Amino acid sequence: MITPEQEAEIRRLFFAEHWKRGTIAAQLGVHPDVVKRVVGALGPKPNAAPASTLLDPYREFVRDTLEQYPRLRATRLLVMLQARGYTGSVRTLRRYVRAVRPAPRKEVFVRTEALPGEQAQIDWAHAGKLRLGTTERPLWLFVIVLKYSRALWAEFVLDLGAASLCRSLVRAAAYFEGVTRQWLFDNAKSVVVDRNGDVVRFHTMLLELSATLLTQPMLCRVRQPQEKGSVERAIRYLRDSFLAARHIHSVAHGNAQLLDFIEHVTLERPHPVLHGKTVRDVLLEEKSHLLSLPDQLPATDEVLSVPADKTAFVRFDTNRYSVPSRSANKILTLAASDTSVRLLDGDRPLDDQLVAEHPRCWEKKRTIEAPEHRRQLVAHKRAAAENKGRDRLRAEVSRIDELLQHWADDGRFIGSQVARTCKLLDLYGPRILTEAVHELLERRSHDFGALSLLCEKRRKTTVVALPLDIAPHVHERDVVQHDLGGYDD
Repeated sequence: MITPEQEAEIRRLFFAEHWKRGTIAAQLGVHPDVVKRVVGALGPKPNAAPASTLLDPYREFVRDTLEQYPRLRATRLLVMLQARGYTGSVRTLRRYVRAVRPAPRKEVFVRTEALPGEQAQIDWAHAGKLRLGTTERPLWLFVIVLKYSRALWAEFVLDLGAASLCRSLVRAAAYFEGVTRQWLFDNAKSVVVDRNGDVVRFHTMLLELSATLLTQPMLCRVRQPQEKGSVERAIRYLRDSFLAARHIHSVAHGNAQLLDFIEHVTLERPHPVLHGKTVRDVLLEEKSHLLSLPDQLPATDEVLSVPADKTAFVRFDTNRYSVPSRSANKILTLAASDTSVRLLDGDRPLDDQLVAEHPRCWEKKRTIEAPEHRRQLVAHKRAAAENKGRDRLRAEVSRIDELLQHWADDGRFIGSQVARTCKLLDLYGPRILTEAVHELLERRSHDFGALSLLCEKRRKTTVVALPLDIAPHVHERDVVQHDLGGYDD
């Protein structure tokens, strides 16, 4: 350490008297590294004029352009300068742009608080992927937050369409027992069909729902997530406190755990503004300010017109759903929820319009076929029995195609093998047959007899408790065992 007076003397001797660093260290009795630190590693050259460059005639143009377009890239400026005669390098231009580019203005935010029942903020969060059979789908987390009370509701969904959005909004309204006067969204495709500046065209299904519930849909400005900061913080809170180190096996499993977390954790946390109160306390106050719900909540099924092809199937979400053969080559109405797919025929009487109903399949490229839709067709077209049997096996038994391929490679008659396997399916059910097929393939075998034995083995190990109805007059249900040795006599 040296005193400020010594430091000033070192600088005077070096820059004014032009002494060498070693001479200064010897005369003042300091270490040479101290002199180097004070004057710099090389020592600036006094009165050194900056070197001229090919960019000098264009410096004013670059400054004026960056004042007007602060985010303009140096590569675009290079093209503009080359058109004006610049022959220098882009590196020289980048160094100058880095020095003269205007610093971005930091935006100032104003903290605002909404009135009770005034606004709810809605958004989605990606929650990973979910394995459904042979299909992997992205898993999304729908989140809605009441801005005044900070109460939130969320559910896992597999779809980001308008029907899924409206379905979640209706379920949230039922949970909160009312709706706020405003819904604040991001600029998602399921919310906004088209936007040009401040002119917005909302999705028709969302507009119909908001008109029914008497609420107003609103949008944030583009790339301004701070305008819905409540839901953004809620998503971060759910990521850190709920999703972290948790594996979601299914949508139903995840939603059950999420609802329990909301009821016992999120509603019990302290309110960030109203000190001394929990979120549950403020929510109870806000419920009286929410808009009341209609007596019957609006339907949120996705309704489409779909053609039934000549094989009596309709396509929806990459899957094929069967209809009765009399509905082939017709235009049907499809109403899909997150759990079921209903097909209706508008040409039939109102009380008999339902043609078919299937559970919603969230896998992809699957065939969902009701057995009763094909029995009459197969009875008249015996040649179709083999193919229909394959379709049935593919729909109910995974990895059956591998087993069929082994049989085909052996030169066996596939029709008889399919018929025999369908009999096993009727006898043992899809679960036992699927497990037997998996074990057979794991053993690197494809013998039909071994498949039958594996099915029978699983049937015997499966214990089913039969219901036993005892008459009301029977009070003692314990059976006392007796010695049976005397029965032969």
